[in-house]
Amino acid sequence: MLKGHQSWVFESKPVIIASAAVGGPFEGNGALSEDFDILHSDIWLGQDSFEKAERKLLEEACQKAIDKAGMKKEDIQFLLSGDLMNQITPSSFAARTLGMPYLGIFGACSSSMEGLALASLMIDSKFAKNALAAASSHNAAAEKQFRYPTEYGAQKPPTAQWTVTGAGAAVVAEEGDGPKVTRATIGRVVDMGISDPFNMGAAMAPAAVDTIEAHFRDFNIDPSYYDIIATGDLGAVGHRIAGDLLIEHGMKIPKKIFTDCGLLIYTEEQPTLAGASGCACSATVTYGHFMRRMKKGELKKILIVATGALLSPMSYQQKESIPCIAHAVAIEM
Repeated sequence: MLKGHQSWVFESKPVIIASAAVGGPFEGNGALSEDFDILHSDIWLGQDSFEKAERKLLEEACQKAIDKAGMKKEDIQFLLSGDLMNQITPSSFAARTLGMPYLGIFGACSSSMEGLALASLMIDSKFAKNALAAASSHNAAAEKQFRYPTEYGAQKPPTAQWTVTGAGAAVVAEEGDGPKVTRATIGRVVDMGISDPFNMGAAMAPAAVDTIEAHFRDFNIDPSYYDIIATGDLGAVGHRIAGDLLIEHGMKIPKKIFTDCGLLIYTEEQPTLAGASGCACSATVTYGHFMRRMKKGELKKILIVATGALLSPMSYQQKESIPCIAHAVAIEM
């Protein structure tokens, strides 16, 4: 049901009956390594390209989530997945392997919550009984497409972020045990004129703030309603900007509940500069770390605000600025 101007209430409260997170070697050395279902020691995953490695990460996350749900692939009506590659080929090729009805989505790093919101909408409106929402990214594949191949050894500024190598997936069902998806706010495209692909946090922060404000305005609730409000992948720079903007706009979210997935996944000793990013950032932290904490009873109500920069290599070369978006999904035990 529509709530306010850009939000949905899921009256049937679709259930995340299972989720899975898969990561690479860098993630295995990170702060949340114990929250991954599968960790690989080889960034290539035995494949002959980074793009094929990302596809394998996604296939494994989807299959693991299905297995944990006690289901078969045939039990899933729809797969919704997105990634950062041109024409979202890892998602489409993984869907080829999985062999289930597929809707490819592109919201850049916001794809994780875009997929979860749409999957929940399908369940709530009775257009599906079980849906699978997933997202993936690969550090080396994203670097090659959007910046400079890792082999170049190019230097990066302190504002740059580290793309997560991983994939996250969640099985959303009409009934069962697990956290429930209760509401979502669909973001607007916000462009503040930033054109630096090495400063994604600053570019995405205004979009995150716009969606957060819309969420609390549409539902007329206070930020204290949630135990955690986590942006997707703003990193240190973007998270600080978002906090400052919220205060300027008259909304102060306590620091103890306002966090960022890009600040949680790695340790301070890892050379990530401003923190993590990538579709797998919010996907693995949410479907791994936060789901575990909710099932242990440590968290009861969380709001995940996944942020995405909607640029392409072509738009950057044509000197376009970076339009950004954020989608928020509320999950409750």
